[in-house]
Amino acid sequence: MGIRTKITLLAFAITAIPLASAQTATGTQPGTPSGQAYPEVVMSLERCLEIALTDNPTVKVADMEIKRLDFSRKEVIGQLLPNISFSGMYNRALAKQVAYMNMDGFKMPGLGGSTGDDTTEGDGDGTGTPQQIKSRAGGSSGSGKRDDGIKMGLDNSYQLGFSASLPLIAPQLWKSLKLSDSQILESIEQARSSRQSLVNQVKNAYYGLLLAEDSYKVIEQNMEMARFTADLYQRQFEAGTASQYDVLRTQVAMRNIEPELTQAQITIRQARLQLLLLMGISDYFEVKPDVALADYEKTMYDRTMAMSRDISRNSDLRLLDIRTEMLSRTLTVQRMAWFPTLALTANYSWTSSSNGSPFKNFRWNPYSMVGLSLSLPIFEGGQRYSRIKQAKIQVDEMQWQRDNLVNSINMQVDLAFENIQLNVKQIDSCSESVRQATAAHDIVKRSFEIGAASYLDLRDAELALTRSRLAYNQSIYNFLVASSNLEQLVGAYDVTPYMPAR
Repeated sequence: MGIRTKITLLAFAITAIPLASAQTATGTQPGTPSGQAYPEVVMSLERCLEIALTDNPTVKVADMEIKRLDFSRKEVIGQLLPNISFSGMYNRALAKQVAYMNMDGFKMPGLGGSTGDDTTEGDGDGTGTPQQIKSRAGGSSGSGKRDDGIKMGLDNSYQLGFSASLPLIAPQLWKSLKLSDSQILESIEQARSSRQSLVNQVKNAYYGLLLAEDSYKVIEQNMEMARFTADLYQRQFEAGTASQYDVLRTQVAMRNIEPELTQAQITIRQARLQLLLLMGISDYFEVKPDVALADYEKTMYDRTMAMSRDISRNSDLRLLDIRTEMLSRTLTVQRMAWFPTLALTANYSWTSSSNGSPFKNFRWNPYSMVGLSLSLPIFEGGQRYSRIKQAKIQVDEMQWQRDNLVNSINMQVDLAFENIQLNVKQIDSCSESVRQATAAHDIVKRSFEIGAASYLDLRDAELALTRSRLAYNQSIYNFLVASSNLEQLVGAYDVTPYMPAR
């Protein structure tokens, strides 16, 4: 594999690291005219994580969701407190209600029929007073006057007052409080999960920056070796001991490395920008890591031995357990719908009625009452029974999902450990390869200087050394990324100090 291919793969690996946020950084961006100076800041990995866990927009949104659900729980608690309201009402009668009465011993005019008095004073043969005769005539015709009723009510009516209610027995509402607690726990775990994912992304971006910078150094060393050879042949050509072809060949080899060096610089700029985005920083500056990839080789065995297979802190598993508990409490809430509810009610109001203008003749009268309201559910068409059965099925489904998730996580952990062990072996192999390639290059270089080796031998040694160094850096990067992915999988990184206080 050539150096150009190595650089292309390196650039792809850096840009393939997932971003924690899709926001676009403001301020000075890469691609400005050459010579643009940016401030350089040396930052450790822990410092980058600290900034990201406090300033990244993703974690801020997760923290706000916790506050929202906390207020939602307070809303449920508020339903247990007295509910007091004030109301006012005004009615204007357009057509008053008319009432007619027909009682024993009394006849309302216009309703027809006869009374005992009518029978005594006349037998229907035309005798009696004119009013009685007229009334009997109207009754016999079946068309009595309908406008002789009594009009009820007044033109204006007002009502103002306070009403209050207090739940005394509310089993379903009491259980809803525990359901709200589970929702808050779910939100907290989601915030923890987002931080775990952010830690993994920041680590991978930081390791990618280390890989880009170390690879740039390797290519720069290769450039220096090519420049040394080109200068040597140039001096020999001027002294008459080398041909112009040798000069052109070495200069072309040196020029061919320049695009790779430029691409490495672009890769470093992209890695830095990606790290800044994950940290939630909008201004661009030169992030300078305080370590190199080779420094991690010293601690890789200790890191490997300290890794745990315990998956109890896995965020997906903990979220599933919390959601299962939420479904169980939802089932309890559904069962509480069978229980009666009792509430205390109270009312104090003022009423007024008047005729004529609605702004005059007010006559306010107070009215108050206190009572109990009992509600006992008896039959709702089987709705409650169906809801309970649905909740039971969901709880059983979650248990099967948990078993499947545990098996999947265990398989991922086993695969991660295998990858880490292979990466450790690869680091050992690449480290030995670099040592051997360096020794071979030194031998060929000395031989070339005294004329005992050809330029092709020297160039082959330089390429072999460059490939060995790039492979060595890549192997350490793979080990670090695999270790970070395993930490996220088992939830090993402690983000508790960065969680919001409640």
